[in-house]
Amino acid sequence: MRRSFIFVLAIVLALAGLALGIAKVRPAKESLNEHLAHSKAPAPPMSSAPEPGQERIVRFASNPQDAPAFTATDLDGRPISTTDWKGKVVLLNFWATWCPPCRAEIPMLIQLKDLYKDRIVVVGVSLDDDPADDVKKFAATNRFNYPVIMATRELIKEYGGVPALPTTFVINPDGKVVQKHIGLFRSYVYESEIRALLGLPVDATVETFEDTGQIFLKNADRATELPDVDFTGLSPEQRTAALKRMNSETCTCGCTLTLAQCRINDSGCPVSKKICAQIVAEISGKPARAPAADPDDAAQLSPSAPPAAGPARTGDSTPKTPDAAPANAAPAQAPKFE
Repeated sequence: MRRSFIFVLAIVLALAGLALGIAKVRPAKESLNEHLAHSKAPAPPMSSAPEPGQERIVRFASNPQDAPAFTATDLDGRPISTTDWKGKVVLLNFWATWCPPCRAEIPMLIQLKDLYKDRIVVVGVSLDDDPADDVKKFAATNRFNYPVIMATRELIKEYGGVPALPTTFVINPDGKVVQKHIGLFRSYVYESEIRALLGLPVDATVETFEDTGQIFLKNADRATELPDVDFTGLSPEQRTAALKRMNSETCTCGCTLTLAQCRINDSGCPVSKKICAQIVAEISGKPARAPAADPDDAAQLSPSAPPAAGPARTGDSTPKTPDAAPANAAPAQAPKFE
């Protein structure tokens, strides 16, 4: 009888201890579920603050244009249409499985989609040459929670070309493209933009800029300055004449862009830089100065080197470093669709 009583008491004490353990673990588990559950409440900020002393600035185009409309079928056979994006913030991300900075930002895009759920749309546009099934396997392995479509020449052309990967277009709830990022950026850059566009509290200063080719190259004819083009000494009339030529003459580097577009799209291009300097010299009547030797020229001319069209470009609308990724995560050169 005594042994039976001790045995029953031991079982009761064990069950009580188990219940206490479950009670301690459950709040943490429920907190995670609440974070992932669909909710209409504003999502809390995901990312850490900028570097100490760095001001957080969000910049949007003051003259945004409608996102080029398209329809497509994602890798799972589901329809994708820009008409379904109304009222949501969209990240249209051009990427490839072979691109290191593209792979590095995938967890961030997944986390943003998890956090803001149906308030945002993330669409990956793959520039892979590999079969769609291989890209689909990659997406499944990395647990993508957003759709992926395969790029076409037409889609790339509609969005003004993709000089490097990753390239992400930020589209506001009204369906207008307000920003473009080339390269890998810290997560708080995208989150600050998302929160500002959704009307949520954001610890950042919102500024605007005129799109003179930073987003859509067709707007390059609005630019009054071009990266690494020295207009010093030209009268207003001469400057206008020089810009007119740069917006009408095609660069001979093989990009098929105008000289002005090439300077904006790839400020590291030595061909457009030289021709623009010659145009300025012809109009001013002074001989063109020989460009200073650039130790990076060899890297810029190498087929495997990324173009210098990244976030630190002169006159670019995107946040400057340290918002941009470190040097070892430079954007990869996008393949050309022939």
